[in-house]
Amino acid sequence: MSSFSFVIRDGLERDVAPCMALDSAYETDYVWQMSTQHTTEHHQVLFKTEHLPRSMEVNYPLDENKMRLCLAPEQCFLVAIGKDDPTVLGYLTMWHIPVSQTAIIQDIVVDSNVRRSHMGARLVNIAKRWAKEHQVTYLQLVTQTKNYPSIVFAQNLGFSFCGYNDQHFTNQDIAVFFGQILR
Repeated sequence: MSSFSFVIRDGLERDVAPCMALDSAYETDYVWQMSTQHTTEHHQVLFKTEHLPRSMEVNYPLDENKMRLCLAPEQCFLVAIGKDDPTVLGYLTMWHIPVSQTAIIQDIVVDSNVRRSHMGARLVNIAKRWAKEHQVTYLQLVTQTKNYPSIVFAQNLGFSFCGYNDQHFTNQDIAVFFGQILR
């Protein structure tokens, strides 16, 4: 990836269509395989990193309605655009839950042509700053069990596994949550 300049700004209504048009597909060689065991005395859930027999390409479940909800002033919608060319290159959406001083990063999408440029990490860092300005003390990031690149990304940014939801995504993917206390 050659070096290029980009800026991150608040997302606007006009950014929704370009964000939805980004190439959000990813390739993975690993997944988090979930297994459960239940007895009358205990319930156990285990996530195990599994190597796939071959690489799998996955389309990220973009959700225009969730993106539009983040246009509200009390929510966070960030877009990354080229510095010299205002083309949308990536975005982040985050839901703010003031009553629990929590925010949840729902989407981090970087177009396939500009991945590995640290754009995702910069989006998260600016989202953290936004969260602190809005008195958020706990930040979560949600991803799918089969989005191993995103799982590693979250862990590399200091997020720790904190839960799952098997009914979170409309396409029936299992969501895993990673959390981080903001100081």
